[in-house]
Amino acid sequence: MSTASYSLRLARPDDCDVIAALIFELATYEKLEHEAKATGDGLRAQMFGPRPYAEAFVAEADGRIVGFALFFHSFSTFRCKPSLYLEDLYVQPAYRSRGIGKALFTSCAKLAAERDCGRMEWSVLDWNEPSIGFYRSLGARPMSDWTVYRLRDVALAAAASLAP
Repeated sequence: MSTASYSLRLARPDDCDVIAALIFELATYEKLEHEAKATGDGLRAQMFGPRPYAEAFVAEADGRIVGFALFFHSFSTFRCKPSLYLEDLYVQPAYRSRGIGKALFTSCAKLAAERDCGRMEWSVLDWNEPSIGFYRSLGARPMSDWTVYRLRDVALAAAASLAP
């Protein structure tokens, strides 16, 4: 997709260093920079290795990447269809309010529809009112009856050690 001020495309391996830098910018905005471990090499291995685990759209403006939407597929047993999970969507502040975020988001939705996904899901921090308003403007509604749980680091290793 291309407009006069920006263009979108699927990410390529040589984009991974820039995407990693943008992930750190997003983590900083979310006050989670201590959690950001992404590197260009790590993204290349996970997105373009023997078993790709994620994909991304990138937005280019002024000759450089200024935003991205990173996603992967999960599976809905109830719908018996794949789902598209939007892990992160980020546009640098100087490039916001130009339709880039909406174009990244709707490109993910279009891809989900083309791939016959039963749904598209994502998480948003409860204090991130600009994002919540953006998603609501596109028809999204929160799932207040579900709570996200997570195992990581020591807890993940401990749970894994209990497996037969």
